[in-house]
Amino acid sequence: MMKNEKDTFYLVRGDFLPEAMKKTLQVKKDLERGKATSIYEAVQKVGLSRSAFYKYRDAVFPFQAIQQTKIITLFFHLEDRSGTLSHLLDMVAKAGGNILTIHQSIPLNGKANVTVSLDIENLKMDLDELLTRLKQHQFIEKVDVLGSGA
Repeated sequence: MMKNEKDTFYLVRGDFLPEAMKKTLQVKKDLERGKATSIYEAVQKVGLSRSAFYKYRDAVFPFQAIQQTKIITLFFHLEDRSGTLSHLLDMVAKAGGNILTIHQSIPLNGKANVTVSLDIENLKMDLDELLTRLKQHQFIEKVDVLGSGA
């Protein structure tokens, strides 16, 4: 199976990034360091629209942050079937991921949202491969990387 562009990551020199991506990184930095108290305030400060921020926030990261990352938070949109969450967690554990937190919403219309934070230091495969394998399962409708941290 050929990888989807969304599953592939690239290292790109900063001067090649579009201005909106550079500003998105600055907004994230300002929020993280407390230089802005809200997304609205941060985007106003750098001259970026909120829609552009939301478009790029989960797609652009400083290299140092990714390089040092050992914890990642994933968002799943799952079918509400018996054993679905158990199967998902088993897949992550077999890949070497150490599950730190789990939050599941109340299922509505046969679907549930699940957020999982995991330690990926001892993954037996690269993160792209794990995400690809998770997305291949019938009961998983969506997988997104929400964030990462050391």
